Amino acid sequence: MKTYENTGSKDTRSGFGAGLTELGKTNENVVALCADLIGSLKMDDFKANHPERFFQAGIAEANMIGMAAGLTIGGKIPFTGTFANFSTGRVYDQIRQSVAYSGKNVKICASHAGLTLGEDGATHQILEDIGLMKMLPGMTVINTCDYNQTKAATIAIADHEGPVYLRFGRPKVPNFTPENQTFEIGKALHLTEGSDVTIVATGHLVWEALEAAKTLHEKDISAEVIDIHTIKPLDAKAILESVAKTRCIVTAEEHNHLGGLGESVARVLSQHNPTPQEFVATNDTFGESGTPEQLMDKYGLNAAAIVKAVNKVLKRK
Repeated sequence: MKTYENTGSKDTRSGFGAGLTELGKTNENVVALCADLIGSLKMDDFKANHPERFFQAGIAEANMIGMAAGLTIGGKIPFTGTFANFSTGRVYDQIRQSVAYSGKNVKICASHAGLTLGEDGATHQILEDIGLMKMLPGMTVINTCDYNQTKAATIAIADHEGPVYLRFGRPKVPNFTPENQTFEIGKALHLTEGSDVTIVATGHLVWEALEAAKTLHEKDISAEVIDIHTIKPLDAKAILESVAKTRCIVTAEEHNHLGGLGESVARVLSQHNPTPQEFVATNDTFGESGTPEQLMDKYGLNAAAIVKAVNKVLKRK
């Protein structure tokens, strides 16, 4: 089976910062707004190099979204930056009314998503943001898996007309996708070919899915791993073609099983090809304080949990 090498763990939020820096050099219409978290969002370079295109909104996220919506009227492409919890739950009404309903070209860029926020605890560990954002008409939802992919996605969404939610994280995670990749919105990536089970994963769980596939290979179980970086629009074709071959599927995400990737996949399967499915996700719960590793282990969001789900779904074929 095809294997992947970690070329050096990096945080995905730094991939966002690198992508924004590149856009600052190449697209004069790109502007950036931050809600008092410049360092956390890695927006320092953009601010230093383009101070006239950077707006510090302070701890006033709703105002930031309103400002971003207004900037689009003048042809600007605003990138907003704050934690995922503040990017969605705190400002949902402003996003719905001023961005989604109006079809404004705002890029809502959200760091520190999911349990891997770690010690800050449940109040900051949003696990329902994908569901919130994918329900908004016209909203594109992207959840990247490593530094390189996040950088490429940040650059790509500047050329996409319409609102985008770009979700990434806080901790350093394996960096394994190509350095100079072209990011295609809505196009799933087949990472390994397999015949026994399909594993579709998003965000930090993609690397865990690859690790699970190696463990399964040692047990003579052939797993097809697909990186679903774009949850909306979902690449239904890639999913359906895979399950036509494997006849069962596991979905893996750092998000509540209600409203996330798994439910989007289940809808596609129920409409076109009912297939046994197991979910690796949080189970209708809030998080808690702890290291990212401790939390991913406790809540069953790692390679071991994916292997367990595969063994379970194989019995249902």
